[in-house]
Amino acid sequence: MSSRWCGVKIPTLARPTQKGCKAGRGPVGRPPPACGGRDLLGTIKKMIQALPEQGQNTWGSQSDVKHFSALEKNKTHSMAEQSAEIPSQFIDGVRVNLMYDADCVRSAINYKPRPDDVFISTYPKCGTTWAQHILLLIFRHGEPLESQMTFFTAAPFLEIAGAKGAESMPRPGALKTHLPFRVIPWSDEAKYVYLTRNPKDCCVSYYHHMKDLPFHGFAGDFNNFFELFISGNVDFGDYFDHVLEWYEHRNDPNVLFMTYEEMKEDPEAAILKMASFIGEEQYAKPLREDPAKLKNVLEYSSFKHMKVAFNTGMDKLFHMTEEDLSKIDFPDEVKKLFARLKENVPQVSAPPPTNFVRKGIIGDWKNHFTEEQSKRLDEKFAERMQGTELESLWKKYM
Repeated sequence: MSSRWCGVKIPTLARPTQKGCKAGRGPVGRPPPACGGRDLLGTIKKMIQALPEQGQNTWGSQSDVKHFSALEKNKTHSMAEQSAEIPSQFIDGVRVNLMYDADCVRSAINYKPRPDDVFISTYPKCGTTWAQHILLLIFRHGEPLESQMTFFTAAPFLEIAGAKGAESMPRPGALKTHLPFRVIPWSDEAKYVYLTRNPKDCCVSYYHHMKDLPFHGFAGDFNNFFELFISGNVDFGDYFDHVLEWYEHRNDPNVLFMTYEEMKEDPEAAILKMASFIGEEQYAKPLREDPAKLKNVLEYSSFKHMKVAFNTGMDKLFHMTEEDLSKIDFPDEVKKLFARLKENVPQVSAPPPTNFVRKGIIGDWKNHFTEEQSKRLDEKFAERMQGTELESLWKKYM
């Protein structure tokens, strides 16, 4: 099945229309399933049993089926086992990390947005953490967060926290998601900030993200990852599908479509643009009238600040005991995820520091891509973006 968006023929992965559904969306009004920390191997076994017969797999390639089968047979498998591929699962057509709880992801997809919800939607490694910091600081008129732990509760990751985490989020807050538009929890009253980035820098940043966090189970080199990225065989699927789906809605009144590069070139203008989109009188006007408040937003969302504060916060989370986790005000499903991570990733005497926020620059792809890889991605980009404004958007960056 395929469709044409922006003059480009692309695969359609939307779910079938059902009674009470919009095309490409889940049932309207269906209560989100409760999240539960089910046994990982049990989850994989059920997924294998649910797979269609060979030749009819609608979730992924036959290599995916073989991979899941191998995991189920190997009862001693842990997420720390490394591979040149990316161990993943498909939930309602969305490819995600094996450590994600399937019920939580489904509840995220079926979450009913509130009128005051603000979503930060991105393909992975396109400036998500940066946008989260900016929005939280806008909400607070430049006042810094009390602690990095506050960040994780005020800007929860929807696919991990689930619908319950979204409902319990302190407001105003920002819901982070990597879900493609076809399954995004949608409301005409909620607001969506979509941030994208040129695919070459995105690819490099995504590669380091996979390498730096061992629970992803990826042990290949950049050449391996490039092939996975350009073919769309990574978590959250194909980069081009993701961008094009959201691009189609760039002019919706409740969608703000921005690029990482415009934020880097003029962060002050980007901050005011976001603030105006969220609420001109309530958020943008105070920043324009008080330079000190705007300066604070710039300072506390700077790469220099985030690299220390956010990476330190992530390190703290990864090293917390189960007792420590139980004491912090996190959604239960986030606590369960970190508990699963600790169980599945062997502890070492001196684990490397988290490098979640790494470089934050434009053009790092030049340090990784070969000439052939650059040419191949240029060709893929031109083919997929043909006939859209995106075709020339990153000309000077690629």
